[in-house]
Amino acid sequence: MPSQKTTMTFKLRDASDRGTDGAQETRAAPLAIARTILDGFNSHYRMFRQVSQQAKAHFENGDWGWIQHAVRERIAFYDQYVLQAVERLRGEYNVTQLENTDWQQIKQRFVALLTDHKQPECAETFFNSVCCKILHRDYFRNDFIFVRPGVATDHMDSDPPSYRSYYPRAAGLRRSLLRLIADYDLACPFVDVVRDVRRLILAARAYLPRPFRLELDCQIQVLNSLFYRNKGAYIIGRLINGNRSYPFAAPILRNSQGRLYIDTLLFNPDQLAVLLSFSRAYF
Repeated sequence: MPSQKTTMTFKLRDASDRGTDGAQETRAAPLAIARTILDGFNSHYRMFRQVSQQAKAHFENGDWGWIQHAVRERIAFYDQYVLQAVERLRGEYNVTQLENTDWQQIKQRFVALLTDHKQPECAETFFNSVCCKILHRDYFRNDFIFVRPGVATDHMDSDPPSYRSYYPRAAGLRRSLLRLIADYDLACPFVDVVRDVRRLILAARAYLPRPFRLELDCQIQVLNSLFYRNKGAYIIGRLINGNRSYPFAAPILRNSQGRLYIDTLLFNPDQLAVLLSFSRAYF
């Protein structure tokens, strides 16, 4: 007579005693579980984006209290949605009783669902977080979680594009930088944007190798969205000149009168690493 644990085991791959309907249920279960996990990630990402999109207006208003609160809230969102997905899986599919081959099938179905997804690598990370909450550490296997990306992303184009390009060789360096800053459409006026462009050029000349000549294909690429951290809004981009690429960040700050200014340009890799470190929170 089978034990109670055996009778509770939820097998996705063995429907010999279920008939036609049971076989269909067995084939559908891995896909249903994969969809549940992806639904959890999509819900989290929608909320993540919603809060992030509000950061620009609060920066323009100098509402630093909101930004600090939103940073804490947004960090908590991830854990909340992971736990919600885990509870749903435990309640609907008894996932704690799944066998090794079941998790392999779920992972395969999940990869298939990411074919046209715009954030596949983030979704895979969410999948790993859910699995690690369910599986005991003794049962972690590379076959169950994503150790490396399961979906190639190098061919993916974002819609709309995630960055803009400017061509200083054709339009002129100063004019390109003025247009670049204006395209962020910040509601606050600048103290002296022409002075700020001059500062950017001087900072670039101090860092870039000498002599420096703009190649025919030279372009400045910047992300469409600013990064907001603490009391700064950062332009994140790179200067591409020939076969060399120079990542950079330029902080936009507010003075006591609510007017904007740019006082430096960060090229140093150590400075950029600190700014964009995973140990810090930003929008």
